[in-house]
Amino acid sequence: MPPTQAESVIRSIIREIGQECAAHGEIVSETLIAFMVKAVVLDPSNGFNMDRTLMKSDVQNLVKLCMTRLLDTKNPSLDTIKMQVYFDMNYTNRVEFLEEHHRVLESRLGSVTREITDNRACAKEELESLYRKIISYVLLRSGLGSPTDIKTVREVTAALQSVFPQAELGTFLTLSKKDKERQLKELTMIVTGIRLFNRDCGKGGEGIDDLPAVLHVAIPATMQHIDYQLETARSQVYRYTAILEKAANDPLMRAELQPYMLKEALYNIRQYEVFLQIILSDIITGAQEVEMMTKQLGAHLEQLKMTIKSKIAVPTSQVFPIFIALSTLWTSLQDETIVVGVLSNLFTHIQPFLGAHELYFPERVMQCHLNGATVKTDVCRMKEHMEDRVNVADFRKLEWLFPETTANFDKLLIQYRGFCAYTFAATDGLLLPENPEHYIDIVREKAKKNTELIQLLELHQQFETFIPYSQMRDADKHYIKPITKCESSTQTNTHILPPTIVRSYEWNEWELRRKAIKLANLRQKVTHSVQTDLSHLRRENCSQVYPPKDTSTQSMREDSTGVPRPQIYLAGLRGGKSEITDEVKVNLTRDVDET
Repeated sequence: MPPTQAESVIRSIIREIGQECAAHGEIVSETLIAFMVKAVVLDPSNGFNMDRTLMKSDVQNLVKLCMTRLLDTKNPSLDTIKMQVYFDMNYTNRVEFLEEHHRVLESRLGSVTREITDNRACAKEELESLYRKIISYVLLRSGLGSPTDIKTVREVTAALQSVFPQAELGTFLTLSKKDKERQLKELTMIVTGIRLFNRDCGKGGEGIDDLPAVLHVAIPATMQHIDYQLETARSQVYRYTAILEKAANDPLMRAELQPYMLKEALYNIRQYEVFLQIILSDIITGAQEVEMMTKQLGAHLEQLKMTIKSKIAVPTSQVFPIFIALSTLWTSLQDETIVVGVLSNLFTHIQPFLGAHELYFPERVMQCHLNGATVKTDVCRMKEHMEDRVNVADFRKLEWLFPETTANFDKLLIQYRGFCAYTFAATDGLLLPENPEHYIDIVREKAKKNTELIQLLELHQQFETFIPYSQMRDADKHYIKPITKCESSTQTNTHILPPTIVRSYEWNEWELRRKAIKLANLRQKVTHSVQTDLSHLRRENCSQVYPPKDTSTQSMREDSTGVPRPQIYLAGLRGGKSEITDEVKVNLTRDVDET
């Protein structure tokens, strides 16, 4: 069957099963149906032949088998598969989750960012509107308060005006789109840092929650709750295991336990234990990150206080980097808050898939079968065989890894999640901590019948595609070998000590003789040079002159003399009674000697 036609058939089968389940009052996701279809096809007892095209009767049989398993609400295997599907669809590791979270935030801010970067404001009203949009952008991006809260908006406006006054909008509009986006992000971080510092000083911080305090309460409470559930699940696992160990050597007891589906219940609670360990590990990592970031936050705030103190003005080159660092740390704390919330929500939602174990295996029946059985923890079982070692000489073709001879042994991925493959194969599916002895073929065949084991034992590589019917009964000898090597490199200086090479050294005496003759000949040589019409203007030349000097001379001294002022008076010029005018001249000028 061509791939396109096969996909079309599978989609129609999934659609039909979903409609049938809905008719019986069960809403089942397409992912769960697809997983169940694969589980039914993989089970050799169902007899599906993948080498030929599915006939109408095969499709009807497949739908019927899937419906039977999906509607069997009292089967722990179905609860385990539902738990696995839900966890796969909702769990992401910390790094990928935060990357996706930041990508979603960027997409939500896209429209606001475009309104600012594509703006061509000119009039005063337009510039004021643009500035308000920048304030809203800063609030939305920082996540510290609502743009509709007047007090918060006023605080952000004051902080923004201190670093980016409205008068600088003209320069901002001349930037390229990328530079505008970069400056908007930088302004957001600086304003956020200013608000965090003001909050620490008790002068602001409207709408800012105390994230370190919130996380220091939420994380320990969540860890304590998960630890309690984990210990409860492990206690149940140890009791189930003790009963199954006791029944392994008692055929009558095995037959009596068959209706209770105890093994399926063990798989269910073991899978729950694994998921709790994953969630708890992520929360512990988050707690360590929060502890480190809280210390860094306090150090930066103290550094700011020491830098600013009571100064009126502080250089931006000193405080802006600290404001940006504060904003970055606070954003990381916001990320941790979201991660803890998501993990706590995931923990809450997988609990219903744990199944009603009291319904499957009542306490009175369990206590009855526990009589004479020894309940051991996983740690006790490991200690019992801690001193048992494999004789390497008996298995020369295999590579054996031991904790004392293998670096980072605790970080190696152990196959089957560390459960013992030999015990699982030899005791018909009992899960115990592993001591290496591999019965891979038997494990794979059992996983085909109990599909929930594919994820519980991490057998994905062996079940990536449907296995043809002709190969189902054949033993596949392609085992998965764990990777224990990694690429590494080192770099050293070419010369650790300072070089001591004498460049003028020459070992060849004939070369020395040649150089001596050359030097001797140079004594009788004269260097000549000529100038041409084309080159004489190009040569470099210089001349030396004396710069002008300020000087002065002194002449004879200046002197002066004073002469008497002439004072001569005339009388009788106007005439009188007589006809003859008598003129009288009087000289009152002083003598030179008297002056």
